Amino acid sequence: MISVAERDWYTWHHDYDVPGTALARRLAAVQEQIRTALDTAPPGPLDAISLCAGQGRDLIGALAGHPRRDDVSARLVELDPHNAAVARAAAEAAGLSRVEVVTGDAALADQYAGMVPAYLVLVCGVFGNMTDDDVRRTIGYCTQLCARGGTVVWTRGRWEPDLVPQICDWFADRGFELGWVSDPAQGWPERGWPERGWGAGAHRFTAAPVPLEHGARMFTFTGHHPRTGPARDRSLRELIPIDGLGGPVRPAGSLRPFRDPRGDLGPRVEAQLGHDVGHVPGRGGRADGELARDGLVAPAAGHQGGDLVFALGQ
Repeated sequence: MISVAERDWYTWHHDYDVPGTALARRLAAVQEQIRTALDTAPPGPLDAISLCAGQGRDLIGALAGHPRRDDVSARLVELDPHNAAVARAAAEAAGLSRVEVVTGDAALADQYAGMVPAYLVLVCGVFGNMTDDDVRRTIGYCTQLCARGGTVVWTRGRWEPDLVPQICDWFADRGFELGWVSDPAQGWPERGWPERGWGAGAHRFTAAPVPLEHGARMFTFTGHHPRTGPARDRSLRELIPIDGLGGPVRPAGSLRPFRDPRGDLGPRVEAQLGHDVGHVPGRGGRADGELARDGLVAPAAGHQGGDLVFALGQ
């Protein structure tokens, strides 16, 4: 698999400019869903955010000619400085003075403080670059990012086994209703990608948003292999570097259970033991995020660096 650091994400965008390519078709579909969301939006100011925004072609392209363009304040977060600069220039060229482009890590919840819950949330080019568990986890965070009645537009390649149906189920579990999902027949014929091709969807949030969890890391962007997609999970060794295998362990803290309203804390944590290990540089701890967000565990004070304490049930 090509690592995030090795991939040239600026060059990757070039296929958007070639008519008929999979990326060009996917972009057109995403822009259409953005326009649909804006067409049905209530009157007045609207906030929008974009995670891993790249060059901002989806949102900026849709806003440029839309009658609601001046109602939208947007924040695009993109780690690659070259792509962020392109997005910034495109917004300026389109006269979109309320579109802000932030060069930074889009996985950090704090990047969106002051902009959420937003009416429009773009998670495009994201779900295809993370583990299945991180996809589910990020959908959970969409309940913090999206306003009631707002729309999340997302994409995901349909590598086998196709995760798109499961993504729709995860959104439904979190209080989102399906507005649109792409036809599975869409493909990647120009490069021999999976016959089932790219996936995209739009979900409307029907519940009350949850307050933003400051300091949280929502996901780890891993990249993907063009033919097989991203790694579906991560092993314990990948998440815990030790002497001789990448350096010392640096946990963010340990956890203790304090309530288990669903009665499944033990099995959930045991199943995710390889993930819930605290902070490793550049990755972020899963237990400190998802389980704490669900109200199942809380940080336990007093542990020293080098300790690993796992919450394995009540």
